[in-house]
Amino acid sequence: MDNDIEQKTFDFSVRVVNLYKYLCSSKQEYTMSKQLLKCGTSIGANVAESQNAQSNNDFVSKLSIALKETAETKYWLKLLLETEYISKAEFDSIYNDCDEIYRIISSIIITSKDKL
Repeated sequence: MDNDIEQKTFDFSVRVVNLYKYLCSSKQEYTMSKQLLKCGTSIGANVAESQNAQSNNDFVSKLSIALKETAETKYWLKLLLETEYISKAEFDSIYNDCDEIYRIISSIIITSKDKL
């Protein structure tokens, strides 16, 4: 992948899938982890889709969906931490990546809106 944010979100999706597998197998947690799996992998899917946008408005729209999914992912990660399904160290590692992705996507959206 040539695109930095596309690679970051793909790598993040891999981490989310691995966390999901870990939670389902060792912690026996299915509900929150399933929600995390859906929104956490949706970030990268929407970023990938934005790369083939038909217009700048379409591009911003796809990235806006990715941004919403990133915010939801942050919510589920916080909830998994507070309910003690993941440790603080596990949380910090993946949450920091999620927050970085959130900031990058936000910045791309702002820059792209300036071009409208």
